[in-house]
Amino acid sequence: LNPSPHPAPIMLESWENFLYIHSGMAYFTLLGMIPLRRVNTGFKALNPLRVWEKLAEPPRLGAPPPGKKTFFVPLSNYMNAQYYGEIGLGTPPQNFSVVFDTGSSNLWVPSVRCHFFSLPCWLHHRFNPKASSSFRSNGTKFAIQYGTGRLAGILSEDKLTIGGITGETVTFGEALWEPSLVFTFAHFDGILGLGFPVLAVGGVQPPLDRLVDQGLLDKPVFSFYLNRNPEAAEGGELVLGGSDPAHYIPPLTFVPVTIPAFWQIHMERVQVGTGLTLCAQGCAAILDTGTSLITGPTEEIRALQKVIGAVPLLMGEYYIECSKIPTLPPVSFLLGGVWFNLTAQDYVIQITRSGFSVCLSGFMALDVPPPSGPLWILGDVFLGSYVAVFDRGDQKSGAHVGLARARPRGTRQ
Repeated sequence: LNPSPHPAPIMLESWENFLYIHSGMAYFTLLGMIPLRRVNTGFKALNPLRVWEKLAEPPRLGAPPPGKKTFFVPLSNYMNAQYYGEIGLGTPPQNFSVVFDTGSSNLWVPSVRCHFFSLPCWLHHRFNPKASSSFRSNGTKFAIQYGTGRLAGILSEDKLTIGGITGETVTFGEALWEPSLVFTFAHFDGILGLGFPVLAVGGVQPPLDRLVDQGLLDKPVFSFYLNRNPEAAEGGELVLGGSDPAHYIPPLTFVPVTIPAFWQIHMERVQVGTGLTLCAQGCAAILDTGTSLITGPTEEIRALQKVIGAVPLLMGEYYIECSKIPTLPPVSFLLGGVWFNLTAQDYVIQITRSGFSVCLSGFMALDVPPPSGPLWILGDVFLGSYVAVFDRGDQKSGAHVGLARARPRGTRQ
């Protein structure tokens, strides 16, 4: 049912944590060390590829600037590992929290028609077709294979509400069966894919393509600001149709997409401090908002972890002594001829509860087999430090991604 040649999702589980890797999608949760529900909410805006004039006042949620079809979706941040925002499906809208994932291309949410033993379904919001006057039945079966089981359901059609855009009919999946543990503890209900159409299971039109085709967006561009400050009032923001210069420090560096499926680009080199060079001959990299960490080939990640003093734990995770963060070397990525640097403050994940802190490496090994791999996945650890503007391009220019350092944001008052 998955027509794309790309690797199937992989899932890893352990007693106190799980890491979910969806061919460029990872969710990492330390269940025993954090409150079950702690999110940062709020909103700000992001920026365009052509230089649009900077707004004098921040736009209201869902209200595009005059003459511009740009829409803003606030994101919630759970422990810098899950970023998700709200959409509506149906008439009147039924609200769902979804991960906006550049590593996939389908929209799905749980259904009231889910199987009795599908535990995640009962712990999340569920779509009820009988409660929507605009629902249209499709009935085609779909399935996405994960390492721990299959997410299966049926395709349906209804009106999508997102960031102030209302009334456009999209095809989405009603999930009838979800892999039990992986989605049970997720802080989101479903996933809205922002990858290219070739990745869409069942050949359905991705929501972004539908919005562009109907003229609801000026251009096929969207951008992400992910806030990495756990004390901030805002979790981040997705902008549809452009971005907001207030979120980044110019200039944007544009890197062409090499394979329009995932948002895949060419990475020239990775440098760890002054002594270790990885990806020495150049390599493929995917920019993926659905991946919590940065992943790379096992041997290279193992060498990187050694240099930054990380100690292996269970399931591929690595522990770092928090006191050593000021002394750790930077990790730098050469993209489009420009170095993008991460300090230890950027790539070490710090978890604090009741005054007790644990620090984990933001890097993890993942071997993607040919023909798709080997490759690196630049997930939220990278994208939290750099605003990314994803542009599908047009007949004159191909798809590309713009990157610029994110501006530090204020903390919660």
